[in-house]
Amino acid sequence: MTVAQSIRAATRQLSSTSDTARLDAELLMAHALGVSRSDMLLRHMDAPAPESFAALAERRARHEPLAYILGHAEFYGRTFTVTPDVLIPRGDSETVVQASLEAAPQEGRVLDLGIGSGALLLTLLAERPGLTGVGIDFSLGAVAVAAANAAMLGVAERAQIVHRDWHTAGWAADLGKFELVIANPPYVEQDAALEPDVRDFEPASALFAGPDGLDDYRLIIPQLRQLLTDSGGAVLEIGSTQADNITQLSQEAGFCVALHHDLGGRPRALVLR
Repeated sequence: MTVAQSIRAATRQLSSTSDTARLDAELLMAHALGVSRSDMLLRHMDAPAPESFAALAERRARHEPLAYILGHAEFYGRTFTVTPDVLIPRGDSETVVQASLEAAPQEGRVLDLGIGSGALLLTLLAERPGLTGVGIDFSLGAVAVAAANAAMLGVAERAQIVHRDWHTAGWAADLGKFELVIANPPYVEQDAALEPDVRDFEPASALFAGPDGLDDYRLIIPQLRQLLTDSGGAVLEIGSTQADNITQLSQEAGFCVALHHDLGGRPRALVLR
């Protein structure tokens, strides 16, 4: 079959898996051809489809996320390498970046708790050249992915990425203080119903946080004071139904709290001062 015919067939195949079946098929085909989607649409639609395309479409038909198949995802206008060791960056998390840019000084230190792919911290460093950052993660795979992304984005000299676990006593003893702490911790309820794309493929340790999804906030928030300078603040990503509970936890720890909504109008980030 030609590229065009194979894309149409894959679109039908993926229609029960994806709400963006045609786009998925086109992106997978461009990946198989080794060209951009726009170049494919302009120049390659009548060419023979590569043999590797069928296997890629089958992976997507089994609900494997497109970003893992392609090996990258877009976030805040930049491309990040992703693997199954890290959560796929989502557009909703851009709210955390926007809130952080408002909260952060032009110069200073930023700590990212659970750096994952590096989407949050590395975007801040790329957007604000006067910042330096430390990113921690308990996953060695995530540390490797974030380090690769720091190098790819040209911010590696300003990003220290280390293997740490905030569940362990003394994990931050040698890190000093920061003008800003950011975090997108696990916040999904343990028995939450998730789409198979997420449930079966993304790392559970980065998703689930106890029966109410608040276990990691209960650990992180009381530790923030020892991490922040006197004028510092924190930005936490939250689940869309968690604003009241996490606000209460933050106020009990002595913080003033401001809520930011994502583009869909859902609660998405809390700024703690």
